[in-house]
Amino acid sequence: MKKFIPKAVYYEKDVEEYELGKKLLNKYRNENIPTYIIENHNNIEEMRNKQNSEFPQMKQNLILGIRKTHKFVPNNKISDYLVPYTSSGCIAMCMYCYLVCNYNKCAYLRIFVNRDQMLDKIIKMANESEKELVFEIGSNSDLVLENIITQNLIWTIENFTKRAKKGYITFPTKFDMIDDLLELKHDGRVIIRMSVNPEEIIKKIEFGTSDLDSRIQAINKLRKAGYKIGILIAPIVLVDNWKELYEDLFMRLKEKLSEEVKNDVFFEVILMTYSYIHRKINEEAFPSAINLYNQELMTGRGKGKYAYKQEVRNEVEQYLKDLFVKYFPSNKIVYFS
Repeated sequence: MKKFIPKAVYYEKDVEEYELGKKLLNKYRNENIPTYIIENHNNIEEMRNKQNSEFPQMKQNLILGIRKTHKFVPNNKISDYLVPYTSSGCIAMCMYCYLVCNYNKCAYLRIFVNRDQMLDKIIKMANESEKELVFEIGSNSDLVLENIITQNLIWTIENFTKRAKKGYITFPTKFDMIDDLLELKHDGRVIIRMSVNPEEIIKKIEFGTSDLDSRIQAINKLRKAGYKIGILIAPIVLVDNWKELYEDLFMRLKEKLSEEVKNDVFFEVILMTYSYIHRKINEEAFPSAINLYNQELMTGRGKGKYAYKQEVRNEVEQYLKDLFVKYFPSNKIVYFS
């Protein structure tokens, strides 16, 4: 992936009090990137006044701030807790991204420089718990992508492994830039989950992410380096030829994953949800892209949101379960969602 060079950097004044904040500001100022002080990373007036058509350009900005919210949310899927961590948002442009809750708040990548405070809380809870806890640190961003800017993921794995007496951290990714992680000491307490989709969907919908073969190669490298590996088939997008596309995906995984991966990889399956906000942004920002809203297959779910109808979901789940029986009969499916 090309080096990310932001169009501009917006930062809260207190960022300058943190080592990472000073480092990033100095770096971009030395590269002659414009920097602007803001009062709050959640409320940037200049962004709020932009049009939906400017969404791709907004993605080229970088926001530096202090994370104020540190509430751990209980989770009963792959982890015990969803943890607010070092970033929110992304520079990729997946057309269904659930982080796009409000385009002029969540479109761009926000990096939070108070990383010690966030990791300290995780380690304290892990060490004080009577059982082994799993902390999801990547639910608000893609930490592999963020790592090429901050190296926060390297820092996190090294410090968690050194200081936490027990527990696990986990995160998903759509990117293959994982070589910096391969030599780290992780003690088997880092679970990395690669999100995959058919190549056609990656190219037409998951703009700016790594291609399928690169993701598979990254999975093999990570497992060889001793990491625990999961695969998210997510989100399932029901384009016209979805059955053929997803069987081809299973075939490619079966063919190209290493035997070491296939012996113990687990799977998660998530169907796409969509929203009115996604529709408006995509219509104006990506007018030539495919339309992900399908009135025949979708129904309303909550304010301004769409999900596939229950009978459609049932058909998809049965089809995919049949594919698992055919291609990965011995591997665990953690959940369908």
